[in-house]
Amino acid sequence: MKNIVLFSFTILFSILCQSTANANICFEIPLPPSEHYTFDDSIEVMSYDGTKIAANLFVPKGEVPRAGFPTIIFANSWVLDEHEYLIQAAQFAKKGYQVLSYSSRGWGCSGGEVNVVGDKDMADLSSLVDWLDAYTDADMNNIGISGISYGSGISLMGLAREPRIKTAVAMSTWGSLIDSLYQHETPRLFWGFFLVSSGLITANMDPTIAQNYSNLIFNRNIASTIQWGEERSVKNYVHLINERNAPVYLANNFGDNLFQPNNLLKFYSQLTGPKRLDLRQGTHASGEGFGLVGLDNYTWNKTHKWFDHWLKGEENGITQEAPVNMLTDLTHQTDSFSDWPIPQATTKTYYMESRSWFSHGGLSQSKYKPWWTKTDTIYSGLDTFATTGIPVLSALLDAHLKIPVKTKLSLISPVNGIVFKSSEVSSKMKLRGIPKIKVHVKPSSSKMQLNAYLYDVAPNGTGTLITHGPVTLHNANAGSTQTVEWELVATAYDIPAGHRVAVAIDTFDILYGVPTILPYKVAFKFNRNAQSELQLPIVH
Repeated sequence: MKNIVLFSFTILFSILCQSTANANICFEIPLPPSEHYTFDDSIEVMSYDGTKIAANLFVPKGEVPRAGFPTIIFANSWVLDEHEYLIQAAQFAKKGYQVLSYSSRGWGCSGGEVNVVGDKDMADLSSLVDWLDAYTDADMNNIGISGISYGSGISLMGLAREPRIKTAVAMSTWGSLIDSLYQHETPRLFWGFFLVSSGLITANMDPTIAQNYSNLIFNRNIASTIQWGEERSVKNYVHLINERNAPVYLANNFGDNLFQPNNLLKFYSQLTGPKRLDLRQGTHASGEGFGLVGLDNYTWNKTHKWFDHWLKGEENGITQEAPVNMLTDLTHQTDSFSDWPIPQATTKTYYMESRSWFSHGGLSQSKYKPWWTKTDTIYSGLDTFATTGIPVLSALLDAHLKIPVKTKLSLISPVNGIVFKSSEVSSKMKLRGIPKIKVHVKPSSSKMQLNAYLYDVAPNGTGTLITHGPVTLHNANAGSTQTVEWELVATAYDIPAGHRVAVAIDTFDILYGVPTILPYKVAFKFNRNAQSELQLPIVH
């Protein structure tokens, strides 16, 4: 089955990469007159190289403040354009903000090719700030920038590289583009394919983008591809943000399997100035997306308070709130912390024990000490019932309708997967952070992938998926035992008393590209001197 999936994606991807990408979707949206602001949807700003950048502008009516209007810049998400933020921009304009929303080069009515937060995008942003200074009543000491997804990357990089921008709010964002697309050398098959294919349909794409994604999928030209991604990773420019002590608000979602929160947590820890991090439930952009259509929304409410404080000087308490906030799965209550890593967090280590003919492997808090080395073997070629579910849909159902991905652990094939399960936990276990796995394996191939799934197991044996994580080896020592360690996706989840913890491992998940379609086996090795571990971040 997995071979068919990979082959189908490969054929589709090859067709798309050979397509001509020049498909900008360009239109204007006239708004009815308002007593609060004027609206101009026909703005074109000439960038440094003659490229026209399309934008719209909300300007509050009434007397211009002595210093000018505090001003917010919105950058578009992937596939969308400068009209994405109309409802939020109007709300800000009613409060006295001037708001400029624009289409990054290659999108909407803007010229040029999609640059993915590169030097050209940064030069465009500086041209927009120049235009605000020359043609509007902007308060040049109080300019903020914000965006969702693609626009969030431009916002963070813009804060780092354009010193006239005072603060940024980045939603569904990344700290490292390479970690987002290739963490643990595992290409993001579903999301990467979606990004490239949708971009080819709706924008004027630089051919380099599809080529670099192809490199990750087929494991070629990796060094140059990583360099391309590192140039677009704000973690490498964080010193520029810190030098100015620029305030940063980050908002992401635990179920975001495009920009998974792990690398953003690391980026947050690198920031030394005023900062805030909210991690909600949901998939990519779903935690804040509902606010775009005017619905009451936590992230947008905090965004308003953030800009009101940093751009208008309002003392509204936003800086007195705990800076790190996590919405939990089961209770839908927010836990707040003073920092990341969480100061009061501890690590609970479970040691993996070999399975028997009739039972799963064990998870014990005592080290496993068999008298001789034991071996459990799984085979690639078929998927198991251990899964992340339906891409996008499953995370939406889990977060917003409380319908999580569930798996009967007894249905996970012992031929293609392995399960390790603990005894019942005596009290509620609060997971907050990044679980980690370490195993000792002997693969038959130099190319292999392991996908781990962490479960909350009810007394009836049904596991609720908490989180997951893949790792891929492209140059394994075939036939030799080696240690493999990797992170699962960060989580905030409460395991009830009386339930069990379980981890399942197999060789395929639809979210990720596999390193080979040739069959292979993976032997898990257990002995006194090589402990396989599941490490869980716990708060009390």
